[in-house]
Amino acid sequence: MTDTVRLAKHIADTTGCSRREAEQLIEGGWVRVDGKVVEEAGFRMTPGQQTEIDPNAKPVPVDPVTILWNKPAGFDVSGNSDPALHKLTPDTRQPSDRSNVRFLRKHLSNLELVTPIDAAASGLVVLTQEFRIARKLRDDAPRIEHEYLVEVAGDIAPDGMTRLNAGGFYKGKAVPAAKISWQNETRLRVAIKTPPEGLIEHLCTQVGLKVRAIKRLRIGRLPVAGLEPGQWRYLLGYERF
Repeated sequence: MTDTVRLAKHIADTTGCSRREAEQLIEGGWVRVDGKVVEEAGFRMTPGQQTEIDPNAKPVPVDPVTILWNKPAGFDVSGNSDPALHKLTPDTRQPSDRSNVRFLRKHLSNLELVTPIDAAASGLVVLTQEFRIARKLRDDAPRIEHEYLVEVAGDIAPDGMTRLNAGGFYKGKAVPAAKISWQNETRLRVAIKTPPEGLIEHLCTQVGLKVRAIKRLRIGRLPVAGLEPGQWRYLLGYERF
């Protein structure tokens, strides 16, 4: 078999840096092998392959990121973020993303889905590597309002709107009162504090309405506006939920 060597070891041996610094250079997207950027420290080099390091390279850890994604309908991310990784690519990144963050494969590692949404629904979700963001969204969930557009069919019960707005219980847990109103004859606008998956459809069913589609428009102060279906962008440093 042809002898191979880990890229991180090769970089460390040829530059005199530590193995950890070599890994940071690679994960930071600063290393090319035969002219192509390689971001896997465990990449196996074969004899004759050539490496080069970007002159602007700095061996520092990759900063954690938070991603806002306009999830397409019918795409299940309830088992955490892994299925989403195939959708988060440079090609699906919002062209007008103003973060100035270089896309790295490292940004897709250990992402936590902190804003679950029904598989059939579309709209804004948050995926993060940042502990403070995840903690904020979990700890403040009872106070963070989510806004939805809900397409419905059927005839609502006479007291349906009152019941929809009243709150109550779902799966044995109390749910907060909501702000629900008709946007038109077939569309509801729903604002509610961090609803569990399935709650909106449950509420509608209880008053005689069948849900056709759900789209999350906003989480706290951050809207999905500007993100086309399937697009994503990095959270900006000054943005707050």
